[in-house]
Amino acid sequence: MTKLMIRSVVRPEKSGEVLESLLEAGYPAVTKVPVFGRGKQRGLKVGEITYDELPKELLMTVIPATDKEFVIKSVLASAKTGGKGNFGDGKIFVSQVEEVYTISTGKLDD
Repeated sequence: MTKLMIRSVVRPEKSGEVLESLLEAGYPAVTKVPVFGRGKQRGLKVGEITYDELPKELLMTVIPATDKEFVIKSVLASAKTGGKGNFGDGKIFVSQVEEVYTISTGKLDD
């Protein structure tokens, strides 16, 4: 079965909502990592201070390829701020996973 890794970079205040959305949708296995970065807007300027790197959270989950659209819609709905969303809400990256091994058994997962 083809598997995909979904990497979602979201605002820290939205990560709980995204995690809850994934759990309710049947995807409890998620790795969460605090990260810092900037997008096309190149940070944030408040008065005379420029913040080049903003805090985000990286959420990673591996899913069956057939569930891609459903998972992406779940993340989009729960990570977006405001009605239409805002700059800095984050990104979703999708990549194919060739193999997955369970460390405790050393076996290749299906």
